[in-house]
Amino acid sequence: MRDFTHNTSLRLSHLLRAAGLVVALLVLTPTTSKAQTWLVSTDAFIKMGVMDKFGQLGNYTARFVVTSQTTGKEYILVKQIEKGQNGVDVIFPSEPSDPDYFKTESGEAAKGTPGRYTWECQVSGKKVVGGRFTFPEVGNDITVVDRR
Repeated sequence: MRDFTHNTSLRLSHLLRAAGLVVALLVLTPTTSKAQTWLVSTDAFIKMGVMDKFGQLGNYTARFVVTSQTTGKEYILVKQIEKGQNGVDVIFPSEPSDPDYFKTESGEAAKGTPGRYTWECQVSGKKVVGGRFTFPEVGNDITVVDRR
């Protein structure tokens, strides 16, 4: 009887080890792979600025006006320039979460909508600099990584 019990427990032990190995292999076997998924973001913007080259004005207010040639909307940003600073650069369109951002008189935030724009900077009610720019259509290409 002792041999019978010993053989039975030995077989049971081998069977449990084999079952454990099968379970371990199933757990460690890679699952079916999925294609990589990418998120993409593209923002177009224009940097413009004004500078009192020789610092003759001291403190002054620079009023930037960007006009959409498509809609006719004017987006305005006013910046205070302190003596010694001489000038400032601004980004169009600026984030509405910024304390100062380009917006219409009614408060509508500027967007980087494709199209043609003109801009100018006014100091003491007079145009001191200006120009034009175009925002292009922006497209993004995404490459899908093969499943392996």
